[in-house]
Amino acid sequence: MSTGVRRRMGVEERRQQLIGVALELFSSRSPDEVSIDEIASAAGISRPLVYHYFPGKLSLYEAALRRASDELAGRFVEPQEGPLGDRLLRVMRRFFDFVEEHGPGFSALMRGGPAVGSSTTNALIDSVRQAAYVQILSHLRVEDPPARLELVIRSWISLAESTALIWLDGRRIPRAELEAQLVHDFAALAAVSAAYDDEMGMLLRHMLKDEPIDGPFNDLVTRLIALAS
Repeated sequence: MSTGVRRRMGVEERRQQLIGVALELFSSRSPDEVSIDEIASAAGISRPLVYHYFPGKLSLYEAALRRASDELAGRFVEPQEGPLGDRLLRVMRRFFDFVEEHGPGFSALMRGGPAVGSSTTNALIDSVRQAAYVQILSHLRVEDPPARLELVIRSWISLAESTALIWLDGRRIPRAELEAQLVHDFAALAAVSAAYDDEMGMLLRHMLKDEPIDGPFNDLVTRLIALAS
């Protein structure tokens, strides 16, 4: 019968292990409720050793947020193939996958946690929003967006955030419906803006020209026609 020998970790490997453990704990409970002792126990090390790698829970929380923000930003990356409505729907599904997997941590990030108001936290949140913004622009194949298009995209990103937060508080609306609704919201915001601006009108027509009859955007049109009649 052999006895297992615990492998000694290097400094960066240990740091990454602690970040992963903290992120897992923060994903199941609010960071305010997670203690350094719990993180140390889950990592299989002593409390003083945690402080050897991170000066306090705030710095560990910010490191965990950095990893989470990178992962969340990656959920908006989508191959530029096929109808835009279908692409956005896949993005929303991955976005809500993240929200569901990291509910308390996502809420803490957006509503405030132990790092609320810190420049690091604000920068991480802004980096996710900017990554999402750049991705949507790339799907629209627009390099120099007009002011109204920027307003549409950034408003939609904020709407997705607030929708996810409200959904987490009780999950009273089926997730799949919200994913589709957010895709419809993007089209609706673009359509309202197009009603006021010819350039947006051209962008909207370009956006809709290759949409299939059974796609999300045409589904919205069908629903609105039924509502009007």
